[in-house]
Amino acid sequence: MSASTSSAGTAAAPSTGRVHDLVGIGLGPFNLGLACLADPLDDLDAVFLEARDELAWHPGMMLDDATLQVPFLADLVTMADPTSRWSFLNFLKQTGQLYPFYVRESFYPLRREYDDYCRWAAEGLASVRFGCPVVRVEHTDDLDLDAHPGLRDRLHEGLDPHGAAGAAYVVTTASGETVLGRRLVLGVGTRPRVLDSVRAAGGPALHSADYLPHKQRLQQQRSITIVGSGQSAAEIYRDLLAESPGHDYELTWLTRSPRFFPMEYTKLTLELTSPEYSAYFQGLDAGTRERLLREQRSLYKGISGDLVDEISDLHYRLRVQGAGPRTTLVSATTLTGARWDGEAYDLDLRHDETGEDFGLRTEGLVLATGYEASVPDFLDPVRHRLRLDERGRYLADSRYAVDRAGREVFVQNGEEHTHGFVAPDLGMGAYRSSAILAAVTGREVYPLEKRVAVQSFGVPDHLRRAPAGQGATR
Repeated sequence: MSASTSSAGTAAAPSTGRVHDLVGIGLGPFNLGLACLADPLDDLDAVFLEARDELAWHPGMMLDDATLQVPFLADLVTMADPTSRWSFLNFLKQTGQLYPFYVRESFYPLRREYDDYCRWAAEGLASVRFGCPVVRVEHTDDLDLDAHPGLRDRLHEGLDPHGAAGAAYVVTTASGETVLGRRLVLGVGTRPRVLDSVRAAGGPALHSADYLPHKQRLQQQRSITIVGSGQSAAEIYRDLLAESPGHDYELTWLTRSPRFFPMEYTKLTLELTSPEYSAYFQGLDAGTRERLLREQRSLYKGISGDLVDEISDLHYRLRVQGAGPRTTLVSATTLTGARWDGEAYDLDLRHDETGEDFGLRTEGLVLATGYEASVPDFLDPVRHRLRLDERGRYLADSRYAVDRAGREVFVQNGEEHTHGFVAPDLGMGAYRSSAILAAVTGREVYPLEKRVAVQSFGVPDHLRRAPAGQGATR
């Protein structure tokens, strides 16, 4: 989930513990899934460091009736190992909830019970360590080992059964402890994306990630504006709309999208989350990948169709009850500027279809503007060992490795620009963890599906021939 991003000094604290085969930094669902899949492997020594004292998955958006947008099969392990003791179904069985979940007849778990499931798994794994914020990562090749005899001795205590013996990454925590690992898996997650104009304006604007802790203060305002087009924006709007009769605020929802569109969830579209499409996407040039990600927003940044309908039905009920809310929904609108005068925001807006510039004054401002990956500062001492693009982003290969050697540092959910929109998709987490474990161990511990899609991506080999009129023969 998180890890400290501060950086200081050089490795000075004595190394503690053995040299691990793998050190995971951060514990969101993806690294947690990797920890679960690594758990039964006797020949793999892995440890996972999490900055916080306990696991909490998007606590600021833990609305009571919010559900996942993926089925329960997209848990931590099932798509890699349906027999794993760390499956969601086993969690339900162990906590006495399996039959109630069965009677409910929905493939989509509540967000709150998924959070409980992740916490159950994290607390049951011996490889997970909480309260360990990472402040620095170095490599022994860059250190004077004569100045660190304890570190040198630790490196030569045994041979690495998977190669790369005699060298390791030195992971230093805030307490001064050093954890040694021959490989790293970065799972520090993404950070909330805040619009530059709003950040520069200052004031009490909040990101959707912090919605619930600030909800009561927000509802004391006379006007509230939500900016965003995805599921989080819709959930916050529905929540505030439902409670609007008990408050006196005007509610506005602005989105850049041309409409409040539902997430596309048809079966052939779902094949774009397949290994084949991910491999195809990696082979495209960077410009084409960027264009496709913009065009595919409705596949992963839309709103569930059920929620779109619920919002419409809620408007109707409130109108029938005579409690018609003071609310405005505006699509195709871009926020171009913001100023805070101590009492309210003055927002500069532009309607992208009419070209009209207009303004809005609002006391409360919620940015449901998504998240973005970044390379944490604690990696600065080893940046020269990493493959980064011209924008400073990870260049992940087909096995999710981002180091120059292609076998030492792996990333979870930091490769959207290279692998496509499946990077944050919970349904592909187990597959990515299986690929990383295969790269680390040198074998497919969990079989990696080679083809699952009906359709072909790119030109199929049997259709590769010159077009008619260019000398082709039939």
